[in-house]
Amino acid sequence: LKKNPLKLSDLRDFITCYNAGNRHKRKETYHATDNPDGRWRKFVYEEIIARDKTSLDITWLKDKSLADLDNLPDPDVLAEEIAENLESALGSFKMIIKELSNK
Repeated sequence: LKKNPLKLSDLRDFITCYNAGNRHKRKETYHATDNPDGRWRKFVYEEIIARDKTSLDITWLKDKSLADLDNLPDPDVLAEEIAENLESALGSFKMIIKELSNK
């Protein structure tokens, strides 16, 4: 929030959907097939209680740009891959430096 502070304009859609004046007139924006990215969704008790390890940490929206966070390799494998990528990048930069110094 320091780099990108929350503004009233960021909350307009929520405020409209929330409809503080009459909660019975709230309209869902989520629909399983028509609008799976809809951000306003209601859950019935049976849906919540049927969840594995019932929790109110309810998420259905996923950032498609992120990796599949549910199927990540073990941390040691990730660390090794990161180290290999960094070493490769360092090697590339050393080659660039060598090329530049030859000119």
